[in-house]
Amino acid sequence: MFSATYHSPAGRMVLMASDTALVGAWFEGQKHFGGRWLPATAQYAETPLLAAARAWLDEYFAGQRPANPPLLAPTGTPFQLAVWRLLSQIPYGTTTTYGALATRLSTAGIRTSPRAVGSAVGRNPISVFIPCHRVIGASGSLTGFAAGLHVKSFLLCLEENVLTSSPP
Repeated sequence: MFSATYHSPAGRMVLMASDTALVGAWFEGQKHFGGRWLPATAQYAETPLLAAARAWLDEYFAGQRPANPPLLAPTGTPFQLAVWRLLSQIPYGTTTTYGALATRLSTAGIRTSPRAVGSAVGRNPISVFIPCHRVIGASGSLTGFAAGLHVKSFLLCLEENVLTSSPP
């Protein structure tokens, strides 16, 4: 495993990658930091994959709506992986609810609750790249974000500002 830091406008991040894929992107201090990976045991290095992840984040935070992130390989339960796949389908600058995700999973044969979806969303090991910040409460409120609601608000505002300043 290899690690690198990234200084984002929303806070310092730790990136982790294997030889072939990005396995983690966490804001320092967030809940579930490192997940099953221990960033302190990874070799600090600037690998091509980590350089690609940092370049993608540079574009994202510059409001350029980057395409094609590096290969992602989150590790989790089959249920968590199903939730994270749905998160990856939420369009840039839009939001959905935990309940809507639970409904989508149910129509795919995975019976679940919004609370269970929220738990899986909160354990997303690849923040920003897998956009868990785009999930809000049923009332439209900002709820539960492992890196803090101030980071979630920042990311959503960044995306909203990019959409409203983009030419038609």
